[in-house]
Amino acid sequence: MVVWNNSDTMEPTFILRAFPGLEYVHSWLFIPFCLAYLLALSGNVTILSVIGTESSLHQPMYYFLSMLALTDLGMSLSTLPTMLAVLCLDAREIRASACYVQLFFIHTFTFLESSVLLAMAFDRFVAICHPLHYTTILTNSVTGKIGLACLLRSLGVVLPTPLLLRHYRYCHVNVLSHAFCLHQDVLKLSCSDARINSVYGLCIIIATVGMDSAFILLSYVLILKAVLGIASREERLKALNTCVSHICVVLIFFVPVIGVSMVHRFGKHLSPVVHILMADIYLLLPPVLNPIVYSVRTKQIRLGIVHKFGLRRRL
Repeated sequence: MVVWNNSDTMEPTFILRAFPGLEYVHSWLFIPFCLAYLLALSGNVTILSVIGTESSLHQPMYYFLSMLALTDLGMSLSTLPTMLAVLCLDAREIRASACYVQLFFIHTFTFLESSVLLAMAFDRFVAICHPLHYTTILTNSVTGKIGLACLLRSLGVVLPTPLLLRHYRYCHVNVLSHAFCLHQDVLKLSCSDARINSVYGLCIIIATVGMDSAFILLSYVLILKAVLGIASREERLKALNTCVSHICVVLIFFVPVIGVSMVHRFGKHLSPVVHILMADIYLLLPPVLNPIVYSVRTKQIRLGIVHKFGLRRRL
C-alpha cells in the first residue's frame, strides 16, 4: 500500500514497514519482538524498583543507573506501539504529526542514553582517580544537576528537527524503511530543500554521540593510568572490576551505533532486511541487555533483587 501526498492542505500519511518480503512471517516475528520488549520493560522496572526501595543503593553510581534504566524504558516505549502494530495487526499507516512525535522521542532518548553513559564514566573517573573527594564532588545535588543537564541537552538538540520536518512538503511515495519513524528516513521523502535539516542532523550527532564517545574514551585512559599506578595487583583488579559493567553497556550502545553507520554508508548493496535489522538491534538491544548486565555484574543489585522478591538462594 502506498500513499501519495501532493496537497499543501492535507497532513501527510506515512507507511511503515517491518521486514519487506517477509510479510508472511510477521505474525511469527511478533513473538520474539514482544518477548524482547517484555524483557526490556520488566528488567528496567526491576532495576528502578530495587534502587528506589534499597536505601543502601542511594548513591550517585546507582542514581546514574536509574537514569539509564529510565532512558531505556523511554527508548523501548517509543518504538513499541508501531513495531508491534505493524507485526501483529499490519497497521502500517501513521499520520505525519504522530510520526514527528515518535521520532522526537526516539532521538531524544538515544542522545540521552549517550549523555547518561558519559555521566556514568565521569562517576567512575571520580571514584577511582579521586576517591577521597568522591562524596564531596558527586553530592546528590550535583548528581541531580548532571541528570537535568543531560535531559535538557537531549531535548534541546532534537526539538528543532520535527519543527523543521513539519514545514516540508512530501510529494513522493511516503513509504518509510522501518516500523517506526526516524529523522533521516522521513527527511529523504521530502521534496522541499532539506539541506538545513540534513546538515543540522549530522552536526548534532557529531556534537553529542561523537563527543560523548571521545570523552568516555578519555575518562578510561585516565582511569587506566590511575589504576596502573596502584602498587597492589588485587587493588588494581578491584578498581577495574567496578568499571566492567559500565564498559559493557557502553559497548552495547556504541557498537550497534557504529554498525548502523557502517551499514548505511558502505552496505547499500545489502538487502533492506539487513538495514532494518541493524536499526532494530540498535534501538532494542541496550534496553534488553543493560538490566541483565547490571543484575549479573553488580552484587548490590543482585542482593537487592533477592531481598525485594524474597528469593531464597545463595549468591
